[in-house]
Amino acid sequence: QAQLAESGGGLVQAGGSLTLACAATGSGLSSSAVGWFRRAPGEEREFVAVITSGFNTYYADSVKGRFTISSDNNRHMVFLQMNSLKPEDTAVYHCALHRMGLYDRARNYDYWGQGTQVTVSS
Repeated sequence: QAQLAESGGGLVQAGGSLTLACAATGSGLSSSAVGWFRRAPGEEREFVAVITSGFNTYYADSVKGRFTISSDNNRHMVFLQMNSLKPEDTAVYHCALHRMGLYDRARNYDYWGQGTQVTVSS
């Protein structure tokens, strides 16, 4: 089992930056990928980024070049550095532990954090 908890959200102006953190505890973390997803009001949950056990990273096209995912060696802390933020990045951001299958499918993750709100004003 694992527990994940996000922090670092807040209100920022367009063009600004925020860094989200995901603190993970439990077993099997170092052999698992951890992903970030987001959900805007009235929208479906959307894949943002993932870092694999081999430290490979993948991003949604909408954030590529602006967001950077990183982690410590044991995957106890996973970060999402967000630069050049846009109003359309406003959402609740969740981190989750990947179980199997495609990285951009929320159903392939379990042990979700409670989320942290990111609001980008224009």
